Amino acid sequence: MLIRLAGLVTIEPEGVPPQHLSSAQAQVAFARLILERSGGTSRDQLADTVWPDGLPDTWASALRSVVSRVRTFVTFPQQRPGVTPLVAQGGRYLLRLPDDAAVDVECADAAAKEAAEAYATGSFAVAQQLAAAAVSNLRGSFLPAHEGEWVNGVREWLDELRLSALETASLASAALGDEHHALRYAEEAVRRAPFRESAYRCRMAAHRTAGNRAEALRTYQQLREVLAEELGIDPAPESQAAYLELLRGSDTRRRPEPETGAMTRLDPLLMGMFEAPDPRPAPPRPCLLTPDGCLTHPAPQAPDWRVA
Repeated sequence: MLIRLAGLVTIEPEGVPPQHLSSAQAQVAFARLILERSGGTSRDQLADTVWPDGLPDTWASALRSVVSRVRTFVTFPQQRPGVTPLVAQGGRYLLRLPDDAAVDVECADAAAKEAAEAYATGSFAVAQQLAAAAVSNLRGSFLPAHEGEWVNGVREWLDELRLSALETASLASAALGDEHHALRYAEEAVRRAPFRESAYRCRMAAHRTAGNRAEALRTYQQLREVLAEELGIDPAPESQAAYLELLRGSDTRRRPEPETGAMTRLDPLLMGMFEAPDPRPAPPRPCLLTPDGCLTHPAPQAPDWRVA
């Protein structure tokens, strides 16, 4: 079973057409119940999430109606009669998912973390594929029709996760000599976070990989101007060091090393699920989402987004 929270909120169970949850209130309730399923969500917390600007006079009955919509959404004909995955217990709502269920944002979180670890150890092809998979899973917006403290907190987490994956994908692509994807991911990171110095450094590395030293220097000048005009600060020492390396004409790029171990095996039939850069010898399998779940990574425990 595949559950998508980024973009269109859907469930894609095996053997059943994808199910879309149209109610904005049911969507946000479903999202919180999914991400907090390990410990459940209290009735008051769920109500505050559904109505962040203040509870209606009849909020208790209204919440039961919202929960009923979610319960219908997650209940399928193939389940045993009388068994529901959403139950109320001890003042909390608990959502139980099948063991093979995969949630897109959780798979993206796992892939992004593994990508960063792979890049740090010099496994650039591994890092490139995993980071690209994470970016793909986070293309949609998280509950764009809803606001509130909990929703905004999750959006901040996903924004940072997306930026981290974009930077890792860019740096890994640059290390592999893939200037096209290195620049593409870096440009998107800069566009999404125009004051983020690490994104500018990725763009500098991408231009350097392409042999465009002048463009790399110009990127640093743009960073310095943006920081001075908007924030009144100078670039960080890491950015200044990258600039000095460009001035000296030094090339400190790490070169890809032969990939070894089980992670280097690739299933070519599944790679088409994500947009892949130019073919590389024996890249790893990325985080793959199918109706049967995530085939690569077990679903990690989501961050605790409860609001006291």
